[in-house]
Amino acid sequence: MLDRLDQQPPDALLALIKLHDADPRADKIDLGVGVYRTGQGGTPVFSAIKAAEQRLVDTQTSKSYLGPEGDMGFVEALMPYVFGAADPSKGGRIQGMQTPGGTGGVRLALAMAQRAGIRRILMGTPSWPNHAQIVADLGLELAAFSHATADGVADIEALTAALAAAGEGDAILLHGCCHNPTGIDYTPAHWAEITSRLAGSPVLPIVDLAYQGLGEGMEADAQGMRALLAAVPEALIAYSCDKNFGLYRDRVGAFFMQVAEAGQMGKVYSNGLALARANWSMPPDHGGAAVRIVLEDAALTAQWLDELEQMRERIHLVRGRLADAGQAGAVDLTPLGRQHGMFAMLPLDKSQIEALRADHGVYMAGSGRINVAGLTTLNLPKFVAALTAVTS
Repeated sequence: MLDRLDQQPPDALLALIKLHDADPRADKIDLGVGVYRTGQGGTPVFSAIKAAEQRLVDTQTSKSYLGPEGDMGFVEALMPYVFGAADPSKGGRIQGMQTPGGTGGVRLALAMAQRAGIRRILMGTPSWPNHAQIVADLGLELAAFSHATADGVADIEALTAALAAAGEGDAILLHGCCHNPTGIDYTPAHWAEITSRLAGSPVLPIVDLAYQGLGEGMEADAQGMRALLAAVPEALIAYSCDKNFGLYRDRVGAFFMQVAEAGQMGKVYSNGLALARANWSMPPDHGGAAVRIVLEDAALTAQWLDELEQMRERIHLVRGRLADAGQAGAVDLTPLGRQHGMFAMLPLDKSQIEALRADHGVYMAGSGRINVAGLTTLNLPKFVAALTAVTS
């Protein structure tokens, strides 16, 4: 029976990690792995998280199950940051549950959309590769449209054309901020256009908010999504704490549902619980509990926001220096200065990416996506020189 299975290709990013680790060159540069790096190249644990974890060790009295919804204290503490402090539940129309990372949130959102009758997902490409993999695994149809234009801005015309051709049974998957892999976000004007198109449309919005706080700030990064949610009756939201709390391996995320009327929440939420139970039974608790402790303590919250601001400022600094470098051979780096988050796409072909790796020790995804946080003041000149060498 099992011999009927087809061989699956290895994960390209995992293979890249192994190649980088095996490279003996001291000046090699890792731009492939999608985690934040400091100016010294490390991925540290937030001090606020360390303090929360110590408090958890000192005070936790049980490791008993919490249920498929996870730590609801975590979910409720997170909601004001996601949906606004005034009324984060929007009168009972929004509720959520904990998930294993943002990936778990995306999986639950797409599975619930399918259960509700969605058969086709509209998605701007390129996108995070796992988006398409989850869509395919669920047996949903993917309708791709161009996310960005050649001059490095969001292709709002392609999006509006996709929405104009969509209808009942369709959903659209949108990145809330810090688009992965391009770094090209929708402007406030774009979000206004998206909102006006979806306000009277049967198309279901699904928002993946995986990098809040790493673009322009916690409030600014959520504004486009919040305006959209205020205008549409229903929406599904996947959220990740892995990046803005540095909890990658602890897999901390959430899934939120917005319903048209508060009275519908019980039925919808029951489906979320059933899907979570079938997928992972119960989410891991430790990371979510640490986030809850941070968000329930004013001093720890302030410490976390300060650490997050330092991350954001470093990313802005690297983007600014790349933009200042201007032309690197055939690659114009100036658009990177107006993009957001950790990722950017460079217009490189396979041979150029291989030459960067083989000749210069620069490692990046085969798509041309780079993690700009992998660059520092020390290695950035080498990167620009290497890019110039392989594209001139």
